[in-house]
Amino acid sequence: MKLETNRLIIRSIDLNDAPELFAYRSDSEANKYQSFIPVVIKEVEQFIERNPREFNKSDTWFQLGMCKKGEHKLIGDIGIHFIDNEQIEIGITLSKEEQRKGFAKEALTVLFDLLFKELNKHRITASIDPANLGSLKLMETLGMRKEAHHKESLFFKGAWVDDIIFALLKKEWK
Repeated sequence: MKLETNRLIIRSIDLNDAPELFAYRSDSEANKYQSFIPVVIKEVEQFIERNPREFNKSDTWFQLGMCKKGEHKLIGDIGIHFIDNEQIEIGITLSKEEQRKGFAKEALTVLFDLLFKELNKHRITASIDPANLGSLKLMETLGMRKEAHHKESLFFKGAWVDDIIFALLKKEWK
């Protein structure tokens, strides 16, 4: 799987990506809203090895890596949960050095085009912590709408936290 934007290559991850993925994913402060914060590189290698071989398979999470064009180094990754044949959940992680540069919007725009226009998916959702203001703004910028605010619905890192659900239908995508 490979997608391109003006500035990015979005591709399947492999074991060669483990050091870079570990470098930005192990930063617990930058990833405080993420559930996967590896402590040792072996956790990243196992994470990569669990990535399905097949893209667009129901009931799987598929991880894509993002690199700047002309570079092989990962700057972030996108998780795509193929819930079923019609619905997708997405999550995105960027290294803190590459945040607030438009890379997430650029990557998700081309991904949404693929999911809606080529794979004919019906609905894309995202689950966001209300304190994650950057991700909330990103979802709104992409045209997603807030569908729900679940109070203390997730037990995360030892505490009950809220969860905001954003969604977008195929007919609403540009």
